[in-house]
Amino acid sequence: MQPGDGFNTPRRTLDIEDYIDIVRRHKGWMVGPFLLTLVASIVGVYLYPDTYVSQAVVKIVPQQVPTNMVQAAINQQMNDRINSMAQTILSRTTLTTIINTFGLYPRERARMPIEDVLELMKKKIQILPVATPAGTSSPTDRIPAFAVQFAYENKYLAQRVVQDLVSRFIDENIRSRSNAVFQTYQFLRDQTDSSKKELDAAENKLTAFRMQNNGKLPDQLDSNMRQLVALQTQAGFLDSQVARANQDKLQLESNLRIFKDQLTALGKPVEVLAAGKSERLILQERDVQSLETQLALLRQKYKENYPDVQNGIAQLDIARKKLADLEAEEKRKDDTPKKTNNQQQDREMREADANVRRLQTAIEGRDIEIATAQKEMKRVAEAIKAYQGRIETVPIGQQQYTELLRDQQMARDKYLDLDSKLQRAGIAQDMEGRKQGETLELLDPASLPTEPTEPNRPVVISVGAVFGLLLGIVIAGGREMKDTSLKNLKDVRAYTQMAILGSVPLLENDFVVRRRRRLAWLGWTTACLAAAVIISGSVVYYYVTRAS
Repeated sequence: MQPGDGFNTPRRTLDIEDYIDIVRRHKGWMVGPFLLTLVASIVGVYLYPDTYVSQAVVKIVPQQVPTNMVQAAINQQMNDRINSMAQTILSRTTLTTIINTFGLYPRERARMPIEDVLELMKKKIQILPVATPAGTSSPTDRIPAFAVQFAYENKYLAQRVVQDLVSRFIDENIRSRSNAVFQTYQFLRDQTDSSKKELDAAENKLTAFRMQNNGKLPDQLDSNMRQLVALQTQAGFLDSQVARANQDKLQLESNLRIFKDQLTALGKPVEVLAAGKSERLILQERDVQSLETQLALLRQKYKENYPDVQNGIAQLDIARKKLADLEAEEKRKDDTPKKTNNQQQDREMREADANVRRLQTAIEGRDIEIATAQKEMKRVAEAIKAYQGRIETVPIGQQQYTELLRDQQMARDKYLDLDSKLQRAGIAQDMEGRKQGETLELLDPASLPTEPTEPNRPVVISVGAVFGLLLGIVIAGGREMKDTSLKNLKDVRAYTQMAILGSVPLLENDFVVRRRRRLAWLGWTTACLAAAVIISGSVVYYYVTRAS
């Protein structure tokens, strides 16, 4: 019987007995998908090749020399350098070499382009930072170590590939650091040489300007002013010295006229007094007077211990001794002394004559002193004029001189800075050559995995079984929803609203029932046996191929 229009009559609420009846009626549709997905997941998970992950840990050894003593030439962070080295090592050329060397991915290479194989291999390579002992990742700028992993179906090849990758990382680190330090040193050396040439050119320009404008430079202004003041003081002293010498000369000339008048009054010219003397004696007397005058002038300028004064005294002593010898000789030659009528007059005339000659010698000395002072005044005046010209021309080249000094100082500062950097780069290069800089060291060698990491068979089989069971439940629920027939007395009471007086059981042929049961058991037995055979075959195949 039908309960009526299925679209208008609401279904009654199901209870536990109804769910048990539904499972009993649709148990085949529930067990079938479960068995199918279970067999498929088991076969698939055992036919799928194992994936082994080999791992090696590389330790980052910090710089052995303290950084406050030797600064490294490379300031790039370690994680950045690891990423840079990874880009080089995972390049197409390197990975192709590794694939050809170890014979990786033969099936994939047979059916895929090499670019796809390389991308597949890149996905299997992992470069991961190692956590600190506290369990937290170290800062991004300083990682203590990093791990290199490679996943492959052959655990021995996976181990060898990791070993090769680690050795490439270590070699690439040494090569990149050495190359970076060498390039830094070469660059700084070229820059230092260029800066040295600029400094030499600036100094040559400054030297040429100084030679061309010697005495007129701005930094010589104070010296020129001091020299000018000294020359002006000297000129004033010489001027006063000339005035004093002229005054002394006038006084001496006045005294000379007095003594000449006295000689005239005594009745004998000056020239007659010297007539009785020999020519040698007269010349020697003049030499003595000349030396006395020169010595007097030297004593006015210098002290007694001055070499020229001592030399003048010695010459004067020699001249006086020679004069005394000549006078003694004249006396010996004169056998008969001259007689005069008036000895007193003769003595006075001799004294007057001596005074005249002394005054004449003093006047000659004053003339020499005046001439010397005037010559010195002329020289001092020319020097004053020259220094005044230097001082007046200083502002003309001051700007150019200042620019040359600034260019020289800038070139010097640049050269000294580059030279200091070059020395530090040389020390850093020597440190890298001794392998005392930051290096990579193998901490844990490449491991030989014993158990595959993929696939996770228990999880895959469990997920497949659960999925098959859920699929069977969904199919059974769908069939139950489509079936609108009355299944039991509860449905009759709920949909017909009639009282049930009795029920007649369904009468079927026993032979037909037994045959139907036999066929069902045969079918399920066959399916289970087939599933067992397939599962067993896949498991046996897995272990046989794994052992080989």
